[in-house]
Amino acid sequence: MQYPITPDELAQLEALKKEVLQKVLTKEARERLGRVKVVKPELASQIELYLLQLYQAGQIKGIITDEKLKMMLEQLASGKKFKIIR
Repeated sequence: MQYPITPDELAQLEALKKEVLQKVLTKEARERLGRVKVVKPELASQIELYLLQLYQAGQIKGIITDEKLKMMLEQLASGKKFKIIR
């Protein structure tokens, strides 16, 4: 049985997500993700979740640049599977 998430727990999760995204994305990539979030919030949420999963699994070895993020967004928007090129 799952219990509802409290606002406190939700704030902690958001802070953790922000911290991880700052570690793995360049400034330009974070800015692009912010712009995508304004236009297509569901796509931005999907990419954030994907990046968090990759980070948690230890599959992100370097910083994700704006170009890599653009490729990931294009592939996700077109419905294709993708992987990070290192």
